[in-house]
Amino acid sequence: MANITVCVRFRPLISSEKRLHDESTRIQAFDTQSFAFKDEKEEDAIFCFDRVFYQDSEQVEVCDFLATPIIEGALNAINGTILIYGQTGAGKTYTMEGPSVLDEDQKKKGLLPRVVDGLFEGMKSFGEMTKWTVKLTMVEIYMDKIRDLFDASKDNIQIKENKCQGIFLSGATEMPIKNAMEALRCFHRGISNRAVGETQMNVASSRSHSLYIFSVQQESASDVRSKIGKVVLVDLAGSEKAEKTGAGGTVLEEAKSINKSLSALGNVINALTTGKVNHIPYRDSRLTRILQDALGGNSRTALLCCCSPSPTNASESLSTLRFGARHA
Repeated sequence: MANITVCVRFRPLISSEKRLHDESTRIQAFDTQSFAFKDEKEEDAIFCFDRVFYQDSEQVEVCDFLATPIIEGALNAINGTILIYGQTGAGKTYTMEGPSVLDEDQKKKGLLPRVVDGLFEGMKSFGEMTKWTVKLTMVEIYMDKIRDLFDASKDNIQIKENKCQGIFLSGATEMPIKNAMEALRCFHRGISNRAVGETQMNVASSRSHSLYIFSVQQESASDVRSKIGKVVLVDLAGSEKAEKTGAGGTVLEEAKSINKSLSALGNVINALTTGKVNHIPYRDSRLTRILQDALGGNSRTALLCCCSPSPTNASESLSTLRFGARHA
């Protein structure tokens, strides 16, 4: 069975939700792993996950639970993936980036800067006899095409595979990273190039899946062979219903593409967690194909489902929770 951790995070209520429903939420917390959520019929649906982060959760708590085991694995040549899933406006990007990847507020720092810090801190424990090379690739999957976020001219990157590299993106830019500050500048550059569209739910709603791929190579004086671990962080495009977002035209086509790849991801995770399926459908989408060697086998995977606790978004939150529960 795959090493998959499934968690939920509820963001705090926002002002528009408070205006409609005061401080009312749909959650009844039991403990750090289980809660009840009122469904559309006002009935309690009980959910259990590996960890539940409620509205007052801190960024560091989320990172410590989700990312620390994956960072440790990558430093020992074990691939890992962190997936952030949920409705548009549910707090995915805040969890991933914080207010901004360049924001210096230590309390609000998101997963990206914390993972970088963890990698470079972890390298120190191996001593001076170990040489490290860290490279960062940033791509987005937009309308089922893979685009390089460091080089706009590379807008249809192909996925390749060989014995030496495993799964790789042919021709994608690999930025060498020597320290955390270099990584933050690269994040900022790549994020600014993401495809962003406007919907009624969120004026800065991301219309693409964004992937941050760290290749961590280790060379030791006591071992002739080098070892490579991979960490992939995925900020998934918002799962959404067209009638809720007011989507039409191109935005509607974007939503169809997004939901198709999210469905393929769910099928792969389900196949991995049940262990009853001989064929894992990695090739059903570009997203799952890229993640193939960072999801299955000995890889470690963390899925974080981000939700609004408000009655305003109860239907979408319930859909997100059910997606996570299928794989918990």
